[in-house]
Amino acid sequence: MSDDDRRGLFDLTGRSALVTGAAGGIGSAVAAALARAGAAVLVTDVDGAAADAVAGKIAAAGHTAEGAALDVRDRAAADAAARRAASPTGGTLHILVNNAGVTAPAMFDKLEEDAFRRIVDIHVMGAFHCTQAALPLLATDGTGRIINVTSSAGLTGTLGQVDYSAAKAGIIGFTKSLARELARKKILVNALAPLAATPMTETIRTDPKFAERMLARIPLGRWADPEEIAGSFVFLASDAASFITGQVLPVDGGLVI
Repeated sequence: MSDDDRRGLFDLTGRSALVTGAAGGIGSAVAAALARAGAAVLVTDVDGAAADAVAGKIAAAGHTAEGAALDVRDRAAADAAARRAASPTGGTLHILVNNAGVTAPAMFDKLEEDAFRRIVDIHVMGAFHCTQAALPLLATDGTGRIINVTSSAGLTGTLGQVDYSAAKAGIIGFTKSLARELARKKILVNALAPLAATPMTETIRTDPKFAERMLARIPLGRWADPEEIAGSFVFLASDAASFITGQVLPVDGGLVI
């Protein structure tokens, strides 16, 4: 295989992508990486101004991106975002990245029902809304991809995050079942469980009580930069992953082995 052929495996030129929760952290790094690989990317976030800023930086670097406000709990907004993301490629969408998420740590006996529902609504129902919105537009020629973001919390559980762990475990079941359903349409569905230095993990990383304990659990002994995580999304979105579906890929320095 020539060097050009190898590069071609990861070439997303002519494809479109919708990334949710992309105003910062892993989401913005993923949007930029997909755009560098050639995709036309719609950068979305509940903070529309921040999404526009990320898209502006990507476009200034010579790639194709636009920003849009999107609350993933709003089905009508998800429909509109999916259509807009598909417009650069004639109404066909190739890549959906369900990344939007938040945390609300609390021990279970102090966890309020409204807080629990909010986490589930954003993570699980958000993925539901965006995936249903995208599905009629997703390519069925083997280039259609749905990439969901889960967490080690969904695989092993996390102290003080029953709500988040339940939601992320739900994403895993969502991924595996949907992969079985959509295989007949040649749409691949996978999930990533990343661990990176982002605003979402700042409390753990900066609290001495938690930071040392967490680093001791990571065999590589450090947190990843979001840009280190983004390449895994490009891989799953590309032709290099054409025979992978229904899988959960931890990208976490060995945290989950």
